Amino acid sequence: MYESPSSLEELCLDTICDNILIYVKLERTTHHDFSKGKRYKFADPDLFLFKEISEKLLGKFQEKNILCDALMYLFDERNTKLGSVKLKNCKVTQTGLQVLKQHKVVDLDCVNLKNVCIGDILDCLNDWSMKNLANVNFSKCTFIDMQRHSLMVKITNLKNLRSLNLAYTELNQLSFKMVCEDLRFLEKLDISGTFVKDLSPLLLLKHLVGLSISDLSQAKNYVSTLTLLPHLRHLDASIFNEKLDSMSESSSPCAILPIIEDPATLPHLVSLDVSGWRDFIPTESLHRFVESHPRLEFLGIVLSDCTFDPTFSATAWPNLTIAGLGNEAQIKVALKKYWERSNYVQKALYHLFQLTNLAPEARPDMFNLVLPVMAAHSNKFGVQMAATACLYNLTRGDLSKKIHPRALSRGVNLTLYAMECFPDEFQLQKNSLLTLCSDTILQEINFDRFRCAKLVLDALCAFEDVNMNRMAVAICSILAAKVSTEETSELGARPVYMRKLLAMVQNRVESITSDITLKFTLSALWNLTDESAATCTVFLEQGGAYLFLNVLKTFKNDCAIETKVLGLLNNIAEVVKLRHSLMMDSLMNELFGLLKSENIDVSYFAAGIVAHLASDGAEQWTVSSHSRKEMLGELQSAVSQWKVPDSEMVAYRSFRPFFSLLRTDMDFQVQLWAVWAIHHVCTKNPKRYCVMLQEEKGHLLLNDLINYSDSHPDIKLISLQILETVAGHV
Repeated sequence: MYESPSSLEELCLDTICDNILIYVKLERTTHHDFSKGKRYKFADPDLFLFKEISEKLLGKFQEKNILCDALMYLFDERNTKLGSVKLKNCKVTQTGLQVLKQHKVVDLDCVNLKNVCIGDILDCLNDWSMKNLANVNFSKCTFIDMQRHSLMVKITNLKNLRSLNLAYTELNQLSFKMVCEDLRFLEKLDISGTFVKDLSPLLLLKHLVGLSISDLSQAKNYVSTLTLLPHLRHLDASIFNEKLDSMSESSSPCAILPIIEDPATLPHLVSLDVSGWRDFIPTESLHRFVESHPRLEFLGIVLSDCTFDPTFSATAWPNLTIAGLGNEAQIKVALKKYWERSNYVQKALYHLFQLTNLAPEARPDMFNLVLPVMAAHSNKFGVQMAATACLYNLTRGDLSKKIHPRALSRGVNLTLYAMECFPDEFQLQKNSLLTLCSDTILQEINFDRFRCAKLVLDALCAFEDVNMNRMAVAICSILAAKVSTEETSELGARPVYMRKLLAMVQNRVESITSDITLKFTLSALWNLTDESAATCTVFLEQGGAYLFLNVLKTFKNDCAIETKVLGLLNNIAEVVKLRHSLMMDSLMNELFGLLKSENIDVSYFAAGIVAHLASDGAEQWTVSSHSRKEMLGELQSAVSQWKVPDSEMVAYRSFRPFFSLLRTDMDFQVQLWAVWAIHHVCTKNPKRYCVMLQEEKGHLLLNDLINYSDSHPDIKLISLQILETVAGHV
């Protein structure tokens, strides 16, 4: 694979988070502390995590979406050390943040915290941190506390601040002016999407080298201020949320254009972002600007018309990195830089889809770029639609084999979440099935197979599409064999799923169509009924037995179809209370002929049905077309003529359905089929089945048959061979 495995440090952090209650315990509180809520502390009071690990553990808690006030108490100064605190989209409140008073914080990132205001966050810092904070990010947070008081003035106490991000907060003109007056050491400032109306206070910041004013194109003194910032090296003047269509000509819709058209302005510029301006910036003007700024290393032109111009899509400037949509390199940069901007991401994914359509080689780099943006915008249909299409392009056929299993697993989980979020969107569901319908994914990758099977069956029932039907039953035919018996019962016992699957079979019977969809559907039903009495019951209630009898009659001598039908009926025959449903003259007539089939798979499963039905005794044999004695004779004849196949013919979850057939007082013909079956799988796959037989105590029943004086010699011989095989592998 192209990726290295996770580091030991990463695995340890994952293990701690996934099993957090092993490593922590609830702190005992006095009767005065009940209002403070739950608190955790490390189970080992002497444990100490140095700074780097402490900060990574805090980040991992967020990644796992488990960070809360109770876990914040783990970061006591006696056990941890924090210098850089990064919190984003989590549910912590001022109560949990109080622990920060114990640490010397230099870098503070609090992004999109909804349960605490900026003023209260600052109140959780000690004097040292307030004096020494260098970098602060409060983007998408609020200055307004629970009492609706605005506490913007506190930000001006951070006298040593070098970098400040207040993007998409309630920062107004007055507070902006105070920031520029009091925080004179600021080198980087982000006021994107705020309520700032006039940029002129920026002139007070003599050390300013980085400025982000995205979505502030309507601010006054835009050009006059920017031109008087000679030391500026990084400028983000992109458009993200603003509606350019609503800007009139009188309001100067392209505020940045005079800057672009003046080659002499901002001579030290290293990065410039003018994404989102569409056709407001002429390609020729931007080209001249780039030519006159040789220090420029980054240019953002996503959602700008010039992104498709050969001037920028070709490699005219080898030292310039461009984020755009014009070629692969631009798209990759755009997905990395703008992963939080849904409209940018959607466009970039659309063009990525066009680029990767029919791609001849695996592109794990592209695959890994899609995953973060897909996760970041799980509720945006446009993004999910484009992302699911890209994932299919990048994994179809053998391409998935060149992508790291960990990345594939994450891609599958994101695909399943998209299916859950948009169950009624046909094309998205189809994209998802296209991705999931992969042997590599279904057989080798770790993911919740039950969840997947349920979503696939939901899609199968929701839409009537030939290709979707084929993919859905193909996926389910594999997944149903890989989930637990409890899970197959939960899936198969839902009448809506059973009706849909049986309707698809009925359609093929009526049209006499033996296609791959029919075979996948039969396989899915076979696996869903395996050791599941509940599924077998629903199958019979929905008329499955009569339908499958018609399948046998319609597709005579089609061994693949006959095997799957008889395999399912065999599952029903294993359920004692359901055997009477198979006591039909017409079915017995079919079984009588199929026992003689030259195909051992067909003969084997037909024999299994007869063995189970006959095991209930003569009193329960209610068919008249063939006597029980006659069928037992045919059963013995069939088993005696079988030649051992080269490979494993059948897979079993358990040997328990065989145990009632191994009673010492059972007809030896029934016993013969059971011991032949056990012997077959134990010799073909001893590693699995010998252990299974031992664990389920099946070897004791075989010993009983060997020691029972009236046991048939063939039964004793095969039982002895089985035990010898088991002894050699257990």
